[in-house]
Amino acid sequence: MAREFGRSARVSSQIQKELALILQRSFKDPRLGFVTVNEVVVSRDLAVAKIYVTVLNADRQSIQENIVILNEAAPWLRKEVAARMKMRHIPEMRFYYDDSIDTAMRVEALLKELQREKPPEQDED
Repeated sequence: MAREFGRSARVSSQIQKELALILQRSFKDPRLGFVTVNEVVVSRDLAVAKIYVTVLNADRQSIQENIVILNEAAPWLRKEVAARMKMRHIPEMRFYYDDSIDTAMRVEALLKELQREKPPEQDED
């Protein structure tokens, strides 16, 4: 019987948990804003991990600065994750901004605008 989740999915989930804890408790960079790890996508060969993060209460420039800070700290973060996980090889980490929340908020605003512009429907009995 095949497993429900593949190895890369389990590794992704574990890296996400460990990385969130490290960023919350151990990573002390005053330039970094409040970062949340939304998703980790690990390649099939477990060589590269794409880490999608959001930065709360930040403009475009500070978001880009936070991504640069995280990518510069990636070797240190990788070492910290390796110390917490029981794996021979920890994937190379690459950080990206996850704009799905921004997109969802923009779609929601557009739908609300359409709802306001829509004339009320009349019932025909």
